[in-house]
Amino acid sequence: MPSLKEVKNRITSVMSTQQITKAMKMVAAAKLRRSQDRITQIRPFAQKLSSLLKNLSAAQSNMDGDNWYSVVREEKKILIIAVSSDRGLCGSFNTNVMKGVLRLIEEKYTAQYAKGNVTILPVGRKATEFFSKRKFPIITDYTTLYAKLTFENASNAVEHVIASFKEGKFDKVELVYNEFKNVATQILRTEQVLPILAPETTADSNANQVDYIYQPDQEEIITGLIPKSLKVQFFKALLDSNAAENGARMTAMDKATDNAGELLKQLRLTYNRTRQAAITKEILEIVGGAEALKSS
Repeated sequence: MPSLKEVKNRITSVMSTQQITKAMKMVAAAKLRRSQDRITQIRPFAQKLSSLLKNLSAAQSNMDGDNWYSVVREEKKILIIAVSSDRGLCGSFNTNVMKGVLRLIEEKYTAQYAKGNVTILPVGRKATEFFSKRKFPIITDYTTLYAKLTFENASNAVEHVIASFKEGKFDKVELVYNEFKNVATQILRTEQVLPILAPETTADSNANQVDYIYQPDQEEIITGLIPKSLKVQFFKALLDSNAAENGARMTAMDKATDNAGELLKQLRLTYNRTRQAAITKEILEIVGGAEALKSS
């Protein structure tokens, strides 16, 4: 049985940890409100723009210009954008992203990985550390996007990806991130960024297909709008991941606080039992000494 001092020291340590987890939960809750407002505002716009992007990309195939945004090449070199967080203590948030990327490589790009043709563009320090240790080719220019999460900084990363795809450095670009659903739920998403997928052709989609009127010029509008749409989709993914991270951290710290409370109950019970045992031992020693004096 541990000594009273050991149990008391452990109680003090757990109480300090509980105070930290409570504070972290409150900070995560405050950040979650702001990040949730941002993703709620941009999500309808991004979804509508994504639908428009696919329709415009399909329409571009009818033009005489070079439709390199949608050109499907042999998948020799792959770029995977892995969106994680900068810090831990957020449950399985980062682990899900890493496992998602590894599963994607195993299921679709095993041959390319064997040849060293799978490159990772990590967003967030956790993804950078994970894939660096496993000797993946990585692009580290945009690791710290969360330090200042703005549309301008996200646009710079997308411009780099678009230029690399156009120059033939990569034949396909995939994006893996956590989508925010609610405080307790994050959904792992894997989306193809480039080449742009054409909308699925069904009887209903053909019936509802929009015939756009272009002014002043079809090619100029499409080639200008597609990069902007890609930037919005990427920025939306970053905001989704940021909100999901704060939700995951809030949930993890809430559970950690509850677990600390349960542990404190057990430690206090152990402390009382140990203290009672010590008192009982002292009484027995006194009684034993008194009996010894009587017999003498």
